[in-house]
Amino acid sequence: MALFPDASLPPGAQERELVALDGVRLRAARWMPPQARGTVVLLGGRTEFIEKYAETIADFLARGLAVATLDWRGQGGSERQLGDRFKGHIDDFSLYERDFVAFARDVLPGCPRPWIGLGHSMGGAIALRIAHEGRCPFDRLALTSPMIALYGHAEPRWARRLVEALDALGLGGLYAPGGGGRPYGLSPFEGNVLTSDPVRYARLGQILRAHPALGLGGPTIGWVHAALRLMREFAEPDYPRAIATPILVIASGADRVVDTRSVERFAARLRAGSLIVIDGARHEVMFERDELRDLFFKAFDAFALGATTAEAAFTLPYRA
Repeated sequence: MALFPDASLPPGAQERELVALDGVRLRAARWMPPQARGTVVLLGGRTEFIEKYAETIADFLARGLAVATLDWRGQGGSERQLGDRFKGHIDDFSLYERDFVAFARDVLPGCPRPWIGLGHSMGGAIALRIAHEGRCPFDRLALTSPMIALYGHAEPRWARRLVEALDALGLGGLYAPGGGGRPYGLSPFEGNVLTSDPVRYARLGQILRAHPALGLGGPTIGWVHAALRLMREFAEPDYPRAIATPILVIASGADRVVDTRSVERFAARLRAGSLIVIDGARHEVMFERDELRDLFFKAFDAFALGATTAEAAFTLPYRA
């Protein structure tokens, strides 16, 4: 699927169709301004797609940074795994790593250094797993609301066992209980957990109504099972200590998707990590009100364009 410039994407996109090792077709793009002083590698969260980040991509380009990004398998313009394209199904997070391998192989070469990874939510979890396994190509890694644990993270044991049992019975492709095919971003603004900015939330809805094929509904049982397995790995005390990549974690104080306290504990155990918590921000800080979004960019600029994590202007923990 080609990009949709009518979603206000900056001009100059270099579109790519990638093929992962298992044959899944992926959509990727990069922007390469002249004399760029580095590259932001944007790794979105579950349900997200390239066009959603049009404003943020423009902000990075205005800073003289190149931008490279992709749609994960099962969402956006990449190949969907099931007949119901709104499910976004996978059964193991290692499949996303296959996507990243293809992306790093075919898109990142030629992008100016330093390479600054920016992973949001699920994208942050994928980046952490890659970094933990010693295969991280980034010079630095920034994470916004990384999916360390879900909000209300102490899930009932019966719920975990139910998901495991249903998946084992071959029902992993069904929507998880409580989910359905209505794309995220089309519900009313009131009560949404993504952003407190009504204009940016409305812009997401406009894109989805114009291009409904980009949308994604609730997760499948298989996706939930895979996510719970990965989050249990994150809960191991030694997991973050094995990551050598310098990392800035930007958590949202009003997050109702991932558990901010768990994110703070994880960040405190990183070998080369800093943390900022933006009070009042909901899950998607890059789509928040200007005053909160500006705090994100202040933190990102100090980290990404500075020398090292240790020299960033934040101590652990820091709240804005």
